[in-house]
Amino acid sequence: MTAHDPAPIRTLVVGLGNMGLSHALACHADPAFQIVGLVNRSAPDLPEALRGYPFGHDYEQALESLRPDLVIVATYSDSHADYAIAAMQAGAHVFVEKPLATTLADARRVVDCAQATGRKLVVGYILRHHPSWQRLIAEARALGGPYVFRLNLNQQSSGPTWAVHKALMQTTSPIVDCGVHYVDVMCQITDAAPVEVRGMGLRLSDEIPEDMYNYGHFQVLFADGSVGWYEAGWGPMMSDTAFFVKDVVSPRGAVSIRMPGDARSDDIDAHTRTSTLRIHRVGAGDEDLDMSDEPGHQQLCDRQQAFMARAITEDLDLTRHMTDALRSLAVCLAADESVRTGAAVTL
Repeated sequence: MTAHDPAPIRTLVVGLGNMGLSHALACHADPAFQIVGLVNRSAPDLPEALRGYPFGHDYEQALESLRPDLVIVATYSDSHADYAIAAMQAGAHVFVEKPLATTLADARRVVDCAQATGRKLVVGYILRHHPSWQRLIAEARALGGPYVFRLNLNQQSSGPTWAVHKALMQTTSPIVDCGVHYVDVMCQITDAAPVEVRGMGLRLSDEIPEDMYNYGHFQVLFADGSVGWYEAGWGPMMSDTAFFVKDVVSPRGAVSIRMPGDARSDDIDAHTRTSTLRIHRVGAGDEDLDMSDEPGHQQLCDRQQAFMARAITEDLDLTRHMTDALRSLAVCLAADESVRTGAAVTL
């Protein structure tokens, strides 16, 4: 490190499931960060690279004793807001996995705290750092609206992946947990505000709470006339057919992500992997863009943390990022409300 390099960002990682481990590995590999601690309720089986770092079970104690510059919050959704606010009040910047919170009021509390403390707040929208999705958004915007958004991610999960899904569904439905990504994409393509949401869902397993559903589907209506739907189902009963639909249609054509034929619906890399981006232009046929050399899941987490480092060291303005996070969460929570009440929700 030269005299001109900034000091490494002292980082505490809280929550060591799939995403937490990936973010910790990203920080381990990037000299911009120095991991000062790992926190998890249980004792996870850590990869070799992470075994030398201080580990504990008590978040408040770690926050007080370690005084990190950055806290990465990758716990279950119902603790995101309180953990993020505690970190910012202790002087740390925050990277928090999506969804930002489980209620809109809690999400606003987090954003308000970031603005009041001047801390950087980045929400884990991994697709924002994905070159194929960046290209899809750019190509769709170039076609011009109004748009039809057709998006889903169903997962035929069993064994360990079904266990993860059941744990997530203690607090969050599939359409909220995954839906925020895809509503965020819709909102990046059309700058119009979402105005109405209609949702439906069904509990297809006795292994989840009685008030939870593991299949959900919602429709969004936008102020510019654009419409979209998103579908998410988790569990051993889900179909593996057409589990990955990523399609944007406009009067001038369509942009679609096409998956390789051997993709498995519960493979974490399949959730972000694209094989081909097909651009269909009315009267001009189809153009297929090969996306086979794109980054995998870990490389995308590396990019997210590199962005977090830039946000801190270059003092990036994250106002739009936080506004977008609130907007996409508002849509998905409205969808959940619609599922539970049977009524459309006006935003």
